[in-house]
Amino acid sequence: MIENIFDIKHSSADGKARTGTLHLPHGDVQTPVFMPVGTNATVKALTKDDLEEIGFEIILANTYHLYLRPGSDIIEEAGGLHGFSKWNRNFLTDSGGFQVWSLSKLRKITMEGAAFQSNIDGSKHLFTPEKVVDVQTQFNSDIQMQLDVCTGWGIDKNEAVHALDVTENWSKRAKAQWLKNREEKGYKGILLPIVQGNFFEDLRIRSSEFVTKLDLPAIAIGGLSVGEPPEVFAEMLDFTVQHLPVGKAKYVMGIGTPDYILDAVHSGIDMFDCVLPTRNGRNGSYFTKDGPLPIKQERFAHDFSPVDSECNCKVCRTYSRAYLRHIFKEQEILSSMLASYHNLYFLHNMMHEIRAAINEDRFEEYRTNFLKRYHSGKWKLNQ
Repeated sequence: MIENIFDIKHSSADGKARTGTLHLPHGDVQTPVFMPVGTNATVKALTKDDLEEIGFEIILANTYHLYLRPGSDIIEEAGGLHGFSKWNRNFLTDSGGFQVWSLSKLRKITMEGAAFQSNIDGSKHLFTPEKVVDVQTQFNSDIQMQLDVCTGWGIDKNEAVHALDVTENWSKRAKAQWLKNREEKGYKGILLPIVQGNFFEDLRIRSSEFVTKLDLPAIAIGGLSVGEPPEVFAEMLDFTVQHLPVGKAKYVMGIGTPDYILDAVHSGIDMFDCVLPTRNGRNGSYFTKDGPLPIKQERFAHDFSPVDSECNCKVCRTYSRAYLRHIFKEQEILSSMLASYHNLYFLHNMMHEIRAAINEDRFEEYRTNFLKRYHSGKWKLNQ
C-alpha cells in the first residue's frame, strides 16, 4: 500500500489553483511551493542557514552532477545528502535525464538505459532506471525522479512516440526498483513518474493515463519549458493537468519566473523549481513587483534607495541600489550572495501571497494585478 503524502487544504473558487501540504520524511511542505535549485547540494552563493532564514522547506539537488562528483558512495557514507550538506530539511533530486538529454553528442539512448560520457573527464557511464533509483536511494532523497527521455520543442511525432515508449518502460522498472528499496532498505523517500509526450495532445493523454495507473505518490510533468513559446507552454500544461488525478500533487520542472509560476498555479500545479532566480542574481538582475531591476545601469550610481521599498528582506533593509551596483561592477562575491538571497526571498514571499490569495478565493484577481504591474516596464530605460 502506497501511502497518501498530499492533503489539499483549499481549492480556489475561481479556478484550479489550490493550497495543500506535502508530508515528506524531513518535514511538511506547504504548497504551492517554489524550490531553489542546489545542483551540487548547494544553492549557489547561499548557505543552508540563509535558506532556513528565508523559510524554505525543500531544495533540489542534481543526480547527474553528484553521481559524477563526489560520487554516490561518498554521499551515502556521509549520511546521505542531509548528512553531507547539513541541510536537514527536504531534498528533491532529479534523475539526470535532462542533463543526459543536453549532452546530445555524448550520449546514446536505448531501451536498456542512457549511455553517456562524463562532461568532466570523458569517462563512460550507463544510467538505467534501476541504477538511477539506487543512486537517489543512496542520497536518501525525500523525493526522487524516474529516469526519463526528455525531448525538445519542434521534433517530429515519430521521435516523440519513441521517446515516450522508452520513458514508459523506464517508469515501470523504476517503480519496481523503488518498491524493492523500500522493502529491503527501509527507504522512506517517494518516487515521481514523469508525464512526457512532447507537444502532441494524444501522446500527452496517453502518458497521463499511464502514469495515473502507476499510482505513485505524486506526478511530475516533463517536456515543457524546452524552448517553446510561453503561450504554448501555458496551453499544453493546462491541457495535460486536465488528464491527471486531482488528488495527486503535481510538479513542473524548470520554471522560476513570476509569470510562469502564476500560469502553473492557475493550472493546478503544486511544485516548481528553476535556477533563474540565483543565475539572474549573479548577473545583477533583482526581482521586484515592477519587473526585474538591472542593477548595473548608470542611473543607479547615485540612488541610495533600496532595490525594492516593499521588500522586507535583509538586503532591502540594509543596502542601497548605489552600493549594490558598485559591488556588482567590481565583481565582488558579495554581489552574487546578496542578489541571490533577495531573489529567492522575493519568490518565497510571492508564494506566501499566492497561498493566501487561493485560500481567500481571490487568486485570479491577484494574478491579473501582479502581472499587470510586473510587466509595466518601469525599469526599462525608455520609460
